[in-house]
Amino acid sequence: MALPMSPANSWMQGLDFPSRLFETGGTDYGLYEAEDEFVLTVEMPGFDPAEIDVSWNDGVLNVAAEHEDDERGTRKTYHRRFRVPKAVEDDDITASYTNGILEVRLPVETGATVTGARIEVEF
Repeated sequence: MALPMSPANSWMQGLDFPSRLFETGGTDYGLYEAEDEFVLTVEMPGFDPAEIDVSWNDGVLNVAAEHEDDERGTRKTYHRRFRVPKAVEDDDITASYTNGILEVRLPVETGATVTGARIEVEF
């Protein structure tokens, strides 16, 4: 029996599972670093701003939302965590929601540097 040579999503489409269940690295957000801040944009159509919860804790931005449509009997949820690699001015983080797009601005602390260690690659 030959193994499929195409990406996993193509052979999983024949199963009764939604292909999104197996996707990695969704395309519903964008994160970039500007001069002095990180800017995160998340596509969240259909949510009311009051249904969106954004929180910051120890270098991790948490975005969660829940919407219940009683007329259709449906419930939509969203939850994603983003780790920011630099120190952020906690009190100056802002978030706005316009036309189904959540935008979060995370100002980087002045003089903040990324710390880490070199990892040796063994061979």
